Amino acid sequence: MARLFDFNNETDYVGKVVYVDTTKLSLDVKPKELKLARVGRLVAVKISSAVEEWAIAIVERVIKNPSSEQLRNVIQSDNNEDEDSNPISADTILERVSNIVTIAIVATFKGKKGIEENYFSRSIQEIPDIDAEAFSIESSNLENFMGLLSAKSKSDVSLDIGKYSLSEKARAQLNGDKFFQRHAAILGSTGSGKSWAVASILEKAAELPTTKMIVFDLHGEYSTLKFAKQLRIAGPDDLKTTKEDILFLPYWLLNAEEMQAMFIDRSEFSAHNQVMMFQKLVGDEKLKHLTANKKEEVINSFTIDSPIPYCLDSVISELKRLNEEMVPGATAGKTKKGDFNGSFSRLLTRLDVKVTDKRYGFLFKHPTELDSYSALTGIIEQLIEFKDKTSGIKVIDFSEVPSDVMPIIIGLVARILYNIQFWTEKSERHPLALVCDEAHLYLPKKGENNPNEKRALENFEKIAKEGRKYGVSLLVVSQRPSDVSETILSQCNNIMSLRLSNKQDQSTVKSFMSDNLTVFADILPTLDVGEAIILGDAVLLPSRIMLDMPKEENRPLSSTIDFWSEWNQKDKKTDYNKAVENYRKQSRK
Repeated sequence: MARLFDFNNETDYVGKVVYVDTTKLSLDVKPKELKLARVGRLVAVKISSAVEEWAIAIVERVIKNPSSEQLRNVIQSDNNEDEDSNPISADTILERVSNIVTIAIVATFKGKKGIEENYFSRSIQEIPDIDAEAFSIESSNLENFMGLLSAKSKSDVSLDIGKYSLSEKARAQLNGDKFFQRHAAILGSTGSGKSWAVASILEKAAELPTTKMIVFDLHGEYSTLKFAKQLRIAGPDDLKTTKEDILFLPYWLLNAEEMQAMFIDRSEFSAHNQVMMFQKLVGDEKLKHLTANKKEEVINSFTIDSPIPYCLDSVISELKRLNEEMVPGATAGKTKKGDFNGSFSRLLTRLDVKVTDKRYGFLFKHPTELDSYSALTGIIEQLIEFKDKTSGIKVIDFSEVPSDVMPIIIGLVARILYNIQFWTEKSERHPLALVCDEAHLYLPKKGENNPNEKRALENFEKIAKEGRKYGVSLLVVSQRPSDVSETILSQCNNIMSLRLSNKQDQSTVKSFMSDNLTVFADILPTLDVGEAIILGDAVLLPSRIMLDMPKEENRPLSSTIDFWSEWNQKDKKTDYNKAVENYRKQSRK
């Protein structure tokens, strides 16, 4: 029978188990073996001698005894004070006192007929007994073990992401199905390699025949990805264009809650009237559109949230009429203010500001063909389908969307995509992953206090809770995990954490770890650029992995500027006139 581990008692032996907890063990380690017990390294603890059965653990803490010289000084002092007692040697004391090493069990290995049939499990089925022997997994044993992890992970659904930090000869594989099935998060401080990690995963996904991924790009970082189809939310200079890469999102796609968040101030005294009348008029206009298009079957199930085109100008005109309406008074020939006279003044002002502002042109200045009943199908196809199939990844650039409505617009796109997946026939449904870059900006923990952010949170939380059943997955990307909605992060069953230097961010990641994995949280601030701790369903063993870098032509525009090196170069000529014009236009195009 081929064995995975071939330990040498002289070079690999660490110590014996002297304390057993649910998932943690303490080892009695002699001074000469203490050098093998390094924090973060792997240890195998024997469970059974009958078969090759081991508990795989990671070293958490090492407590060393005082040195021989320190003990001799203390003992010599005690012996001098008490001349009648028999002197005790330091060597004798050292034999009695233990060096304590705490380890956390992370997996179980059981050898069977051959290595190819070895049983490896994340579950802890049996705990080692007191006096069980522990060995450090080093050199050839480490290579064999990491090779086993790679072999077990490698399949048609494997996602090759890099090399194990413990053994660079072994490739690290994730289960691609499990990584996306129940959502994932990529977290890391600025400059930790987070954007490169995202680009690397996208690059590998792009090689699959029918990938469907949509990246929400807030800063235009991923515009350099050669394999992705680029879309851009229409900016002020794009209002008359019909290019395929320019995306318009007509206002009639907004549901009732999103419309209220954009146009109505809940703190106003007349807010309830504004909500009631605005929704009634919008509903009436939608019904007119359905009737004109002879859509009787839709009329029966129609609601205010149905994505049906309508004329906003007609709604505004009716609001103006009601706002100025005078009705007959009690005295003949006299008039008085109508029930809603003056109630909509501020609402009309906000509507006028939004509708006439070219920055919101992607909502209100869209081409007339987007008012047709079939327009939504075209928008969905623009978001998801690929006419010239090169890869199944689309990047939506939101960088020119005004920040005050950014959460609503991103939430709107996510809601539309989820609803289309929901209402697609199960036999025709194709899984779709949404990559939420800079998630803390539109999915904040305290978003309930902001109506715009609240709308986005509701949409994404629904996807986080129910999306897996309809083939919609989230890949949440953030440099500030402590600021991201806990509800959404808690649904991410896979965490890829790069370097995190902020204590709150570290605590957030730590809160998603089981007690036997918290040692990884202590490693987070020491990770190298591009190095990550990966936990979750998609990986056989929680691991420290050096991620692959994307190809040079596919690296995002997120690299840190080298200040000192730049200052050491010749002065650059800057066209400030152009910069000012871009600033005024709110566009770099």
